[in-house]
Amino acid sequence: QVQLVESGGGLVQTGGSLRLSCAASGRTFSSYAMGWFRQAPGKEREFVAAISWSGGRTRYADSVKGRFTISRDNAKKMVYLQMNSLKPEDTGVYYCAANLGWDSSVPDQYDTWGQGTQVTVSS
Repeated sequence: QVQLVESGGGLVQTGGSLRLSCAASGRTFSSYAMGWFRQAPGKEREFVAAISWSGGRTRYADSVKGRFTISRDNAKKMVYLQMNSLKPEDTGVYYCAANLGWDSSVPDQYDTWGQGTQVTVSS
């Protein structure tokens, strides 16, 4: 099993960029597909991006396509989310999650979650 710790959140103006990082511990990290999800106040947790265990396949929510990029470094046990052209509607707590199955967009299919990192985009 892996444990996950996110970092890199903060306050940024509209149009700015942030890079989120997710550090994993555990010997089997490279066996997990990884995902990023976010949750805004009063809203359900929603899918942002996911990456397969090898990094060879990625998928994105329509709302972030062309602006966000997910990547991973299995040797360093890290997953990243590069966020560009940020909008106020991107505001929320961003969570990193691990799934022994595939790079799903469904939160319930993920086994392990980090504690989250806050992203706030001001208008």
